[in-house]
Amino acid sequence: MKPNILLIMVDQMRADCLSIMNHPVVDTPNLDQLARQGVLFRNAYAATPSCIPARASVMTGMSQVSTGRVGYEDQVPWDYEHTLPQELARAGYHTQCVGKMHVYPTRNLCGFHNVVLHDGYMHYNRFRFNTASNASFDQTDDYVQWLREKAGSDTDITDIGLDCNASTVARPWQLAESLHPTNWAVTQSIDFLRRRDPRKPFFLKMSFVRPHPPFDPPQVYFDMYKDISFAAPKSGDWAETEDPDREGLNPVTAKGNVPKHRLDRALAAYYGLITHLDHQLGRFLIAMQEYGVYDNTVILFVSDHGELLGDHHLYRKSLPYEGSAKIPFILSDPGNILHVQQNSQSERVVELRDIMPTLLDAAHVPIPDTVEGRSVLGLCRHEDGDTWRSYLHGEHAFGERSYQYITDGYEKYIWFSQTGEEQFFDLQADPSELHNLIEDDRFQARIALRRKQLITELTGREEGYVQNGKLTLGRTVNPTLRHQRQ
Repeated sequence: MKPNILLIMVDQMRADCLSIMNHPVVDTPNLDQLARQGVLFRNAYAATPSCIPARASVMTGMSQVSTGRVGYEDQVPWDYEHTLPQELARAGYHTQCVGKMHVYPTRNLCGFHNVVLHDGYMHYNRFRFNTASNASFDQTDDYVQWLREKAGSDTDITDIGLDCNASTVARPWQLAESLHPTNWAVTQSIDFLRRRDPRKPFFLKMSFVRPHPPFDPPQVYFDMYKDISFAAPKSGDWAETEDPDREGLNPVTAKGNVPKHRLDRALAAYYGLITHLDHQLGRFLIAMQEYGVYDNTVILFVSDHGELLGDHHLYRKSLPYEGSAKIPFILSDPGNILHVQQNSQSERVVELRDIMPTLLDAAHVPIPDTVEGRSVLGLCRHEDGDTWRSYLHGEHAFGERSYQYITDGYEKYIWFSQTGEEQFFDLQADPSELHNLIEDDRFQARIALRRKQLITELTGREEGYVQNGKLTLGRTVNPTLRHQRQ
């Protein structure tokens, strides 16, 4: 029988927030064990680090250019010929998603047999003056309906008073822990183990909103970290340190100087959400053992993007720096049915589009020609190293800060397409990106190589980024390419 497939996807978790990665504070015992039973990829990235483009690459195995999603834009239909759940369903898998999808229309199954949905706070479903939305939040979100059944008909996810993008404001969850959306996703996933067709292998996507804001862990998890006086976030010598308009006081700020006491509470809550999620994953792994499926399941754990958490006086995501673009990526094989090198790590650069071909490969399902990612199973067996990609290309439409980047995990070149600013970081010597080496004579050959690679990637793009063989600044940038709008 084919192996079961479990894709655990979280939202806005940094790559370094694992105790197996020697984080000085965060405790993640269950994720550490998954890594010990498989392979931890130390250089995994979201090529386009925000929810929609990242998830499009996961679902299709395609680059951001082919999905057409080079930035964040809601309410653009998802109509892809091949998706991961669709291909697994065609191959005889019972497919289910629990939690966040962030697709459009909101109830688009994208090939799953069933979706039990909680996307978090979705503006276009909540704003009552938005006549373009075809469905209200009450019709689209299964968790909210469940919560109201359990806690009262007037209960809402906004009761806590935190915005869905409040990366610097935090407080503990106000209801019973069992009612938290992280617990709910695990409860619904355990129920799927009970209700699934036992004659078929299953593909379950457990998709958590946390540790994405609001930063609201249950009290016990907030208490684990609340009394720590955290070290100041890392700040590069290139970073903007002045905050004359006091943008850091905005609860949903993307930059600025946040008061230390506020930031410490946010850090405590963010780390608390991760440990809470880890413990709930432990709950699900126990249930898998009870249902007899643990040793015949391939598990892939990943985040859609990271969280800057004050690095360089920046917050949230979407930017190309390590806190935002680098992600945890663990392929775990508890029963070693894939014959991977367990308890090992890989330095090869991987990205979200590699998930679909990896899981199809694990299931012995043909990989569609549309897929541009690569299966990492060869890397997990210490094969394919000589033929693996030498770099990845990422980007994000982000207004004046729109950018393109090239990285191999050891160095990074960034070009801001609206201003022409360039940055180059030696990630081996400077993993926190503290020193911009773009003017350093020692690295000019490396910079020229990375710039040439970017020109190759951008040649022929609809924006006209390359003119006469050179990068051209100031071109109009849209979050969705024309071919995806047609």
